[in-house]
Amino acid sequence: MPIGIKHIEIWVSDLNKSLSFYESLFSMIGWNKVSENGFKSGDTKIYFKQSDKVKTDTLGPRHICFWADSREMVDKVGDFLKTQNAKVVRGPIEMVGEKYSEDYYTIDFYDPDDFIIEVTNISK
Repeated sequence: MPIGIKHIEIWVSDLNKSLSFYESLFSMIGWNKVSENGFKSGDTKIYFKQSDKVKTDTLGPRHICFWADSREMVDKVGDFLKTQNAKVVRGPIEMVGEKYSEDYYTIDFYDPDDFIIEVTNISK
């Protein structure tokens, strides 16, 4: 097996709500549903598990970024987010500057538990 991330488990407050949201999102960006609560791209899997833990401000990941294979895919995610009334942080937008390549096209948004998700494409 190649070196990389095997799987990620994400705790959510409402499993059904999160699965509905992510199943739609992941189908747009090429992830496949592999179990009742799991999705896969390549060798990486993401599982969702309902938890009664109270969300607090803690150290940990700031956001998760998913690769899109085209700008159109990023735009499609943007259209989907509008139908979900999701809170968009920025985008779809082309980012420029020293931290970004000249064709970095992205959208950042909050998932149902207010975790920041990014979907991005670099076409060159």
